[in-house]
Amino acid sequence: MPTTGQDILNIIRDHLNLNDYRKVHWEGSFEEYLDIVREHPEVTRTAYQRLYDMILSHGVEERFESKEKSLRYKFFTEFGYKHDDAVYGLDRILVQLVNAFKSAAHEYGTERRVLLLHGPVGSSKSTIARLLKRGLEEYSRTDNGMLFSFKWKGPEGTWLKDPMHGDPLQLIPPDMRPSIIARLNDGLKAKASYPIQIKGELSPYSRFMFNERLLHYHGDISQMLANEVKVYRLTLSEQDRIGIGTFQPKDEKNQDSTELTGDINYRKIAEFGSESDPRAFNFDGELNIANRGLVEFIEVLKLDVAFLYDLLGASQEHKIKPKKFAQCDIDEVILAHTNEPEYRRLQNNEFMEALRDRTVKIDVPYVTRLSDEVKIYEKSFNQEKVRGKHIAPHTIEIAAMWAVLTRLEQPKHANLTLLQKMKLYNGKTLPGFTEDNIIELKREAQSEGMHGISPRYIQDKISNALVAHPEEDNINPFMVMHELETGLRHHSLITNQDQLQHFKELLGVVRQEYEDIVKNEVQRAIAADEDALQRLCSNYIDNVKAYTQREKVRNRFTGGYDEPDERLMRSIEEKIDIPESRKDDFRREIMNYIGALAIDGKRFDYKTNERLMKALELKLFEDQKDSIKLTSLVSNVVDKATQEKIDVVKSRLIKYYGYNESSATDVLNFVASIFARGQTKK
Repeated sequence: MPTTGQDILNIIRDHLNLNDYRKVHWEGSFEEYLDIVREHPEVTRTAYQRLYDMILSHGVEERFESKEKSLRYKFFTEFGYKHDDAVYGLDRILVQLVNAFKSAAHEYGTERRVLLLHGPVGSSKSTIARLLKRGLEEYSRTDNGMLFSFKWKGPEGTWLKDPMHGDPLQLIPPDMRPSIIARLNDGLKAKASYPIQIKGELSPYSRFMFNERLLHYHGDISQMLANEVKVYRLTLSEQDRIGIGTFQPKDEKNQDSTELTGDINYRKIAEFGSESDPRAFNFDGELNIANRGLVEFIEVLKLDVAFLYDLLGASQEHKIKPKKFAQCDIDEVILAHTNEPEYRRLQNNEFMEALRDRTVKIDVPYVTRLSDEVKIYEKSFNQEKVRGKHIAPHTIEIAAMWAVLTRLEQPKHANLTLLQKMKLYNGKTLPGFTEDNIIELKREAQSEGMHGISPRYIQDKISNALVAHPEEDNINPFMVMHELETGLRHHSLITNQDQLQHFKELLGVVRQEYEDIVKNEVQRAIAADEDALQRLCSNYIDNVKAYTQREKVRNRFTGGYDEPDERLMRSIEEKIDIPESRKDDFRREIMNYIGALAIDGKRFDYKTNERLMKALELKLFEDQKDSIKLTSLVSNVVDKATQEKIDVVKSRLIKYYGYNESSATDVLNFVASIFARGQTKK
């Protein structure tokens, strides 16, 4: 039976929560609002306090990386993932940013600064700003994040909102504030994270309304507040320009500072008779409407000097100067971002000294950890989103690997390659390198992550690979690497031939690494016969046991007893580079390991010993490689028995390694061509 319009309306009704709607759209008297303040003092928080608490409300987890304790704020990962905007690999940078918010929340001085996110293009600066704006919007709709503003009684039952969403407590005259604040704070020390404060004065519009109505009530403020003011729940919204502002510089010749601080409404001058009447002024500049929340300045250093004067006052004094009016107070987080060339221009401009002095710069580099870079691309390119095309294993990983390598600085350690450095950063272990060495590597790098290939370039080239081969049902690393290399010639950010050559050489490094990865995978798929591995393991353990205990091994065919098979044992041990001089130690380690398991009542399983498992797989691969004759794939002449064995290997690649039919065939052909060249990896 087809779905009807009534069915859809019923679904909408099922999702309705009228109780939540009424809470978010609450309105009441000033007296009722004071009761709310007593019960929930957090409604009076400053913009920085609210932003900091919003981030904490999503949770924090402690992590240890290379002996160093770090924090991860789940807001940037879990909340970001929910909105398809998760930020990965920048935990240390985000801790710096949140610490700046914390300092500003406790009024240690950072609240009087412009927070400037600085980094290369595509390093998540805009994403971080976008997340903070969206987080504040959602937080303002929760019980913990609620805040309030007020409106004035107008003609014929209308109500006129304060245009700058001011705090209702600003309605209390300055001379009365100390005693009222003392009463409100009385007994709140255990409940409130921050003391209740009344900061700033009414906007020019509300100041005019206040004085006009106070005159009508002959100075009786309590009567005026009771009859002329209504308090309402404020929900922040970028779309509605309530508490969230965004400013992007236009053409330098057309910039106008009234975009920040509002402008005269010439149509209303005839009605109210004066340009300086606040009712004839639109308090709708970005700094006006962002009051109580956050304003984002995109590419802030492209601003005209006239704008920067407004920005200096807004950050340091928390005041703005609308045309024809006295300075008015604002309470908002000022977050800006810029790239490296614009920031260098700021440093070289002596007229910008005042702005530099009022700026807290936070570097936002590219990701330098491979696993985090992979997550960035998996957001956009996964089997759920890329329908109709199979993404072959390692396709995303290889592209991410190249991107990370372009951002790393050449290690000063003589025995360390750039690829090995990347693996160390990614949590791998290398002989001779401790966690202290990794910390030292990171410290000696001067500007790692502040240059290299941006994630946007990688995303564009993966997209190209997806559409460039309509006849293929999958994309593989070679398609993506081809797109990455051909695109370099037209890359606008590559400025010299040396840089281009360096990036191409790194593609060669990545191509070789991919060969090693798939050769190892095919080797493991060939050697993945569980029964054969178990038989080989049992045979090896029997010989090792006899060798270490100076006994003989029973021959299961003749029934007699033979000396331990030294050739078999060494053929396995050599696969994991156990030298002749260390063979006795290795064999004793194996027997001690088995004995320790037996004491605990456990059976030995070769899968629990990674080194032994690898050795057995490589030995079995060597034994079976010739019988499978993988190299015959290249000649296209394959007998039935060999084809059956190849089909078994292919099915293992599909089942255990994530290939589909065509990508498994491609990778087998590729590895077969390597074996045909005699490049079999030990």
